[in-house]
Amino acid sequence: MDKAIGVPAINIRSKRPRDVLNEIKWRGYQMHECTVYYLHRGAPDDTRIVRGSEITSLGNSFFTLENSSSIPYHRIRRIEYGGEVVYQKGKGQDESAQQG
Repeated sequence: MDKAIGVPAINIRSKRPRDVLNEIKWRGYQMHECTVYYLHRGAPDDTRIVRGSEITSLGNSFFTLENSSSIPYHRIRRIEYGGEVVYQKGKGQDESAQQG
């Protein structure tokens, strides 16, 4: 546990954003400790930030927010858990998929 902020340390094995979010959900981590940064044209830096507590469902191709917005996983740029980056677009398996 990170004593500074009281959030358990997280060990995410997945490399793709959908899998990372599912791993957080199903391994018993708290979704409200998650922050998702995704591409949203017109927003400052073309990025919108949502808390995990705003996510109502994780579908096959999209995640859904409380306001009924459906966001495709390929728009996710970064996922943090308790302030720690657990996914960054362009790292790991996702990087080879972008190049191909």
